[in-house]
Amino acid sequence: MLLALDVGNTNTVLGLYRLDAEPPVLAAHWRVTTHRSQTVDEYGVFFVNLFEMHGMAPNQVSHIIISSVVPPVDSTLRQMCETYFHVQPLFVEPGIKTGVPVLQDNPADLGADRLVNVIAAFERYGGPCVVVDFGTATTFDVMSAKGEYIGGAIAPGLGLSAEALFSRAARLSRVEIKRPPKVIGTNTVTHLQSGLYYGYIGLVDGILERIVAELGTQPHVVATGGLARQISADSRFISEIDDMLTLDGLLILFERNRAARPRGHAH
Repeated sequence: MLLALDVGNTNTVLGLYRLDAEPPVLAAHWRVTTHRSQTVDEYGVFFVNLFEMHGMAPNQVSHIIISSVVPPVDSTLRQMCETYFHVQPLFVEPGIKTGVPVLQDNPADLGADRLVNVIAAFERYGGPCVVVDFGTATTFDVMSAKGEYIGGAIAPGLGLSAEALFSRAARLSRVEIKRPPKVIGTNTVTHLQSGLYYGYIGLVDGILERIVAELGTQPHVVATGGLARQISADSRFISEIDDMLTLDGLLILFERNRAARPRGHAH
């Protein structure tokens, strides 16, 4: 089995793929909080417990691929994979075979998760395509019709925007971020929900509108990430929501690198 890990600033998503199926099948997946200060053993015990709750054993994992945007946890996860799974993980980093020309000024600057997302989107939907990933930050990533990564944009995430508002405005208490019944709210809670929700859709659609204008053609726009389902319904541009986009991109990258790489057991 392949264990795919997508390590984000807020959450880590784990996916377990059965490689003996054709095509490989996602057997289980989990979304957990990313802890920067956890030790190798804390991560190991936690992951082993997740497996056992699903009736699986760590020794069923023969390969591991990791995309991480949190450098402090990388060496911890590497050690955890070697200690608890006896597998050397493949990290999405410069030097990995992607099959995607990255046309930005410094290709090494591009977050691993963003590259993984556009690889999956292009494979599934063709190009041109845009991936909107609603995470700690909201990222916009653009693939050309020829499968080149041509650039993107980064905006503060919805949760981050709300947190900034609540922490700096003394009289505004935290509210659940959700679609209010109407734009013109009638109390402080619905005022806040309207501003956060519709304001954020305005941000997302405003950026997408300009991306479409620059491309000069209508791309396929795919949303993923924790808040994708909440926001996408009111967007004029988002046509697909794909919760598993990053995990599936990791599977694709693993297969592109599999031939060039010996079976990864640590000694």
